Amino acid sequence: MSKKILVVDDEDIIRESISYILGKEGYAVETAENGAIAYEKVQKDHYDLVISDIEMPEMKGIDLLEKIVRLNLHTSVIMITAYGSLETAIRALRAGAGDYLLKPLDFDELSVKVSRIFQLKDLIRENQVLKHELHRQYDFSNIIGKSKRMQNIFKMIRAISETDSTVLITGNSGTGKELVAKAIHFNSKRRNKPFIAVNCGAISETLIESELFGHKKGSFTGATYDKEGFIKAADEGTLFLDEVSEMPLNLQVKLLRVLQEREFIPVGNTSPTKINVRFVASTNRNLTEEIEKGRFREDLFYRLNVVEVRLPSLTERKDDIPILADHFLNYYRHQMNKSIKGFDYSAVRALINHEWRGEVRELENVIERAVIFAESEYITVNDLPEIIKAQRDISSSTTYGSLDEFMRKVERDFLVRVLEEHDYDKEKVAKTLDLGLSTLYRKIKDLDIEV
Repeated sequence: MSKKILVVDDEDIIRESISYILGKEGYAVETAENGAIAYEKVQKDHYDLVISDIEMPEMKGIDLLEKIVRLNLHTSVIMITAYGSLETAIRALRAGAGDYLLKPLDFDELSVKVSRIFQLKDLIRENQVLKHELHRQYDFSNIIGKSKRMQNIFKMIRAISETDSTVLITGNSGTGKELVAKAIHFNSKRRNKPFIAVNCGAISETLIESELFGHKKGSFTGATYDKEGFIKAADEGTLFLDEVSEMPLNLQVKLLRVLQEREFIPVGNTSPTKINVRFVASTNRNLTEEIEKGRFREDLFYRLNVVEVRLPSLTERKDDIPILADHFLNYYRHQMNKSIKGFDYSAVRALINHEWRGEVRELENVIERAVIFAESEYITVNDLPEIIKAQRDISSSTTYGSLDEFMRKVERDFLVRVLEEHDYDKEKVAKTLDLGLSTLYRKIKDLDIEV
C-alpha cells in the first residue's frame, strides 16, 4: 500500500511540483492551500507524512505542526522554510518536525529526505514489533506449567518483578532458569533496558574478570584497546549471572563489592565506576554444600540470596509433562510442516513414567526427535527413544494395568489439584468445572478423595 503524503503550501507552483515529483515515485499525494485546510484534512484522514511550508495565511506551518503533534497521529512532518531562516527550522525540529527543507527547493534532496523519513518510521515500527514479541515471549503465560507448584512460582515472580531486589534462581540444569530470569527482567520497570546473560562456567578463569569488569588498554598482555565489561553493558538493566557457583573465589570477592557498593573498578584502572544494575544469579549446585567445601563465599551467598526462586524438577510436577509435550509438539510440527495431531495413550504414559534427568530440555529434545520419525497422525511409544520405551516396559507391571485405571488416576489428580487451588470450596470448584454440585460430591466420593 502506497505511503500517503499531504503537501501544504500557499504557492501553487511549489505545491504542484512537490505533488508531481512524489507522485512519480509511487506515493499517494494530496494537497492543501493553507494550514487551516490541512488541519481539517488530518483530522478526517490518516497521512503518513505532511510536508508543510512555514509561512502561510490563516494558519502558519508551526501552528499546524504543533496541532498534529498534539493529536498524536503518528504522522511525520517535514517543514519548508526560506533560505536564511534556520532559527525557524530549528524551532520546528524542537516542536516535533522530522526534518526541514530550504527554499529554493532541491527536488533530489526532497526525495532523499522523504525516503529517509519513511525508512526511520519502518525501523521504529519494526523495533516496536520486536519489543512486543520479546515481551510476549517472556510473559509468564508462555512459561509452560499449570501445576500448583508452577503457579506458586509465577505468583512469586510477579511480586519480584516489581522490585529491584537481587534474586537467586536454583534448580537442576534444564529446568528453565534463564527463562525465569528473562521473565523477571521483561516484566519489570527495566524491561526497555539491557538484559545481559553471562555463563560464569563458560568463560576461562583468566578472562572472566576482564569480561565482567572490562579493562584499560595496556593493563595486560593483549589488552590493545579499552574494553567495556558485561557489568557496565548492563547499566540500568539486568545482569544475569548463570551458574554463579562456577565463579573463581578471587572474583567472588570483587563481585561482593559490586553488590555492596554498586560500583566496580575495571582491570588496570584505579577509579571506581558507579552502576545501576539489577543482579539475578542462578545455580544448579547446593550452595550451602559449596560453602562448607570452601568453594563459595558465605557472605556472597547472603548478598545474592535476597529472594530465592527454586524451580521444581519434572518429577515434582508430572502433571505438566503432557502440557509441555503438547507445547513442543505444536512448535516442531509447524517447523517441520508435519500433520501430527497429538500423542496416543501409550506415548503419554511412557512420557509421564520416564525419569527426566535432563529436565525440560531433555523432554524438548525427545519430542523433536519423535516429530522427525513419526509416520502416523499420532505419536506412539515406538516413536520415542529406546530408553523411554525400556523404562515404560519396566514400570508397566507396577503402574496401572488398564486404560480405565490410568484415566481414573488422571481424573483424581486433576480434581484434587482444582480443589487445592480453590481451598476446597466445592461451590467454586463446581462453577469452575461447570459441574452440578451433586455431581461434584459424587465424583469426590467415587474417586476416594479426602476433603
